[in-house]
Amino acid sequence: MARVTAKRTERRRAAVSARERIAESAYRPGEEPVIRTRGLTKRYGTVIAVDRLDLEIYEGEIYGLLGPNGAGKTTTVLMLLGLSEPTAGAATVLGLDPTRNALEVKRRVGYLPDSVGFYDDMTGRQNLRYTAYLNGMTRAEADARIADLLEQVRLTDVADRNAGTYSRGMLQRLGIADALVKSPSVLILDEPTISIDPIGVAELLDLIRTLVKERGLTVLLSSHLLEQVQHICDRVGIFCAGRLMASGTVVELLGASASGLVTLEVGVGGDVTSATDAVRGVDGVTDVEPDGEQPGVLVVTGQRDLRNEVVTELARRGLPITHLLLRRAGLEEVYRRSIQECQDRLAQASARPNAPRERAA
Repeated sequence: MARVTAKRTERRRAAVSARERIAESAYRPGEEPVIRTRGLTKRYGTVIAVDRLDLEIYEGEIYGLLGPNGAGKTTTVLMLLGLSEPTAGAATVLGLDPTRNALEVKRRVGYLPDSVGFYDDMTGRQNLRYTAYLNGMTRAEADARIADLLEQVRLTDVADRNAGTYSRGMLQRLGIADALVKSPSVLILDEPTISIDPIGVAELLDLIRTLVKERGLTVLLSSHLLEQVQHICDRVGIFCAGRLMASGTVVELLGASASGLVTLEVGVGGDVTSATDAVRGVDGVTDVEPDGEQPGVLVVTGQRDLRNEVVTELARRGLPITHLLLRRAGLEEVYRRSIQECQDRLAQASARPNAPRERAA
């Protein structure tokens, strides 16, 4: 136990948190992403599962691929792992092409599928040992690493019970340990919290954050559960019908609607009609409407944050302002708008004769 604790302490000292790594390297122009796709496409006959996906994920960050069931998240993951060949486009993982270097990608990427499976009549420790042997590890090396992992995922006390007796949450934690046996640089988690109770979900998310901090992992987490993605991820990509509808930090996504427009709330203390005309003339404003619930308040939509321009124009005309707010939609609203935009596009496409079906898997 002392040896395991010493190892963990040493790892903590050497580790850099995910957000620190992102601030220092991931967002600097010119840095190579750990995962990159360009025009990645997967078709099954006339069905488009993934549609020209451009994606970049950087070292040390947790990236959430958020979308409804059937959006194409799992298909994307399978192509990144080299388990499915793209119809068009390209992907690289740690600089490797998953199609041409599938075995090397699998050696360096840990994967937790949405339905994790273990041998029920083997203990948790034995299941991990089996995975270690498949990865060419010696018994001594495997046992040392497994003891460390079991402690980290908090399964040491049940490590010698048959996996068939484990709860769903325990199996997910065992699955993460299994994915980490080979000490990967990247961890891909496909719907990791599905069918887990709220306490188990909180424990699993905390575990993922800890792993990123202590091991410097890059994590791609696919989920349809918005609250969980918002809670843990550094950046989020909203995915629908195989397309990336929006991508960015949660703050970036909250600052703009899915269409890229920014909404302001402007309280005016004088002539509302004159204020409306004045604001409408500001370069970049796309719409001005009275707030139906607040008298003397205008809702202004623009191509960017136009607060300075709006204030300047109203002041120039001598029109008083009572307040000015940047309306930030909740991530749920941004998500809903993105999915609605996607569904509208699908409806328009289906109305065209001989149009390919854009339904993801």
